[in-house]
Amino acid sequence: MNIQPLGDRVVLQQLAAEETTKSGIILPDSAKEKPAEGKVVAVGKDVAEVQKGDTVLYGQYGPTEVKVNGEEYMVVKEEDILAVIKGDK
Repeated sequence: MNIQPLGDRVVLQQLAAEETTKSGIILPDSAKEKPAEGKVVAVGKDVAEVQKGDTVLYGQYGPTEVKVNGEEYMVVKEEDILAVIKGDK
């Protein structure tokens, strides 16, 4: 990846939306919500609370979506990250 965030910014890769419900119903693309969950792929030098490889929850209205080399990423301020997910989901 050729993107390095500055200051307190974090680059996230959005995790895939669920394909089926818990009861087994398959969801079409139009019915899927974008998850507010992503994997940290790069951090700026002023980021203190998260690190590369963390899975995080973020506010849906905070990220800036960018496309680099055909891959989609989101750039968010560290303050827009709501929580770090620890352990198995």
